Amino acid sequence: MQGSMFSAASVETLLRVPRNKTDCCCRNVMTRVVAAETAMAANFLAPVKTDKQIYEHSMLEDDPNANSAVTHEEKIKPRWGPHHKGAQELANLYSRGKRIQECICVGVCMTLMVVNLVFILAHLRFESLSTIVGAALCGIITADFSSGFVHWAADTWGSVELPVIGKNFLRPFREHHIDPTSITRHDFIETNGDNFMVPVPVLVWMAWHFLTHSELEVQQRFSWTCYLFLLALFVAMTNQIHKWSHTYFGLPSWVVFLQDYHVILPRRHHRIHHVAPHETYFCITTGWLNWPLEKLHFWQALEWLIECTTGYKPRADDFKWAQKRS
Repeated sequence: MQGSMFSAASVETLLRVPRNKTDCCCRNVMTRVVAAETAMAANFLAPVKTDKQIYEHSMLEDDPNANSAVTHEEKIKPRWGPHHKGAQELANLYSRGKRIQECICVGVCMTLMVVNLVFILAHLRFESLSTIVGAALCGIITADFSSGFVHWAADTWGSVELPVIGKNFLRPFREHHIDPTSITRHDFIETNGDNFMVPVPVLVWMAWHFLTHSELEVQQRFSWTCYLFLLALFVAMTNQIHKWSHTYFGLPSWVVFLQDYHVILPRRHHRIHHVAPHETYFCITTGWLNWPLEKLHFWQALEWLIECTTGYKPRADDFKWAQKRS
């Protein structure tokens, strides 16, 4: 009995002790691989921003009067909100000419939307419904990525001092970061004017296509047409969806339902972007692409490439306006 026990113990000891240097190397490599995989998994599953970061480095939008401001300096020189000097200066740059442009864009875009929707419903064939749904879903995803790319570019580069585009198109992005709730005080025209301008060329082409092509030709491109229409619709509605993600009081129940089930951009989800220095979660239509793009370091890679190529620092103008607290 003792001999057999000794044998078992000897075998166990032999298994534990490496026989040569090759075994040692293999075990070291395996240990490093396991450690690397564990670290990758922890990083992959870690939240993009913690609750502490959100609380300390973003405006509490459900407290717009800054009742929770913890220091005397923050009450006198607020970091965010409508009393921020930089936000007030930017808001005053909104001009009558800009208002006229927004009114025209909203009117033209809504008219073209209705016209194209009538054409689509008239040519709809239920036997191809699954293909149409797939094309529509692709349109929504494309709109989400497009919103992220434009948002990232406007947040990160350029200056309010640039001719034409500075005051007219970059100004709202700078104002929004230092007064996130300003968008909730904008009416439908100011909120959506620029976004309604973007799909107008596509909608004009679609209407022309329906009017000048035969039924057979329309059906051959119908899935593509549905893709473009949903892309145009969600691009146009992006800033309205964005406004809802900043609205903590009085939202319609159906909007809250869509936010809660992440059909459109949820409020809690978008708070991550508004943690200074506003370097992540740029997609603001549905927000579906924010997490994968963040884990791929997509925006960081683009910023690194542009900075190495041009020497320009990302978000330099954004930071400058944030410092105008008094």
